[in-house]
Amino acid sequence: MLPGPVFAAPYHLDPAGWTPGSDGYGRGDNPTRRLLEDAIGELEGGGCLAFASGQAAITALLMTVLHPGDTVMIPSDGYYNVRSFAASTLAGLGITTVEAPTAGPYPPFEGVRLVLLETPANPGLDLVDIAEVARAAHAAGALVAVDNTTATPLSQRPLELGADVVVASGTKALAGHSDMLLGYAATNDAGLLDGMRQWRTLAGAVPSPFDCWLARRSMGTLALRLRQQSANAAAVAKLLREHPLAGAVRWAGDSELAARQMRIIPGLVSFELPSAEHVAAFLRASALVAAATSFGGLHSSADRRHQWGDSVAPGFVRLSCGIEDTDDLLADLTKSLDAAALP
Repeated sequence: MLPGPVFAAPYHLDPAGWTPGSDGYGRGDNPTRRLLEDAIGELEGGGCLAFASGQAAITALLMTVLHPGDTVMIPSDGYYNVRSFAASTLAGLGITTVEAPTAGPYPPFEGVRLVLLETPANPGLDLVDIAEVARAAHAAGALVAVDNTTATPLSQRPLELGADVVVASGTKALAGHSDMLLGYAATNDAGLLDGMRQWRTLAGAVPSPFDCWLARRSMGTLALRLRQQSANAAAVAKLLREHPLAGAVRWAGDSELAARQMRIIPGLVSFELPSAEHVAAFLRASALVAAATSFGGLHSSADRRHQWGDSVAPGFVRLSCGIEDTDDLLADLTKSLDAAALP
């Protein structure tokens, strides 16, 4: 299906007045946005709502599900802004936050209202068995949400594995061109979907129609992009393990769980260089790897995550492999690492 036309946000009403259920104002509904939501929902296996960013989607979930006195469990090694939001906004509302590492062990789920997972985790790429955690959390009465940003629904379908809701940043690999912001949430729980829709409308956390069009356009090449990024990541991980300057190399494809839970291994690799200065030298020497805090785009990029407050070493690098020719990328990385190793 083609991405369709771009419908602007405001509309002209019928002279007889607005009919409930029809497009009256773009904050509440939009035909271009619905086309994108239908496409993502088909991939995720549930009803979908698009948001202005991934953080907006997670915020909508948290603010819809949680109430004063509730407890939420979040990854201690996941996206840092979720922890920041929990420590500020949620704490101020009387909501208790419990942190757990993605790979476990997990504390008891009793008394927890919502368990938020992120797998592979950003930036450390740890994995969690979604089905296993979902069974244990559901037995204790908790809802389970999965941040599917790194994997995308072509790689991993959390709803099929037992999750109640999926949230993600479409800014990254889903749209994949590094030219817009987008988030989404998907679920088969009609009540939860309606609650998040109401929150989105009242908070105004909607993506622009043109960004929705861009994202829907980009999804036509998603499978091609993911496969090349994955192939590049496998080759890059091997190169990094053989280079004397790089250490602590991690790639999700090394895990047996990844083979069971994901169809395509994401194109992210993490590693450590001796210092922040080595990372800067590495990036200056590279012709193909750009310094960027986002990931999942057409072009390879790297980010030194310590600068943002992540609990990682100063020389920790999250490398997002693009769709470049594999041999060209390996040659560029070898040259750049050799240059960074010089005194």
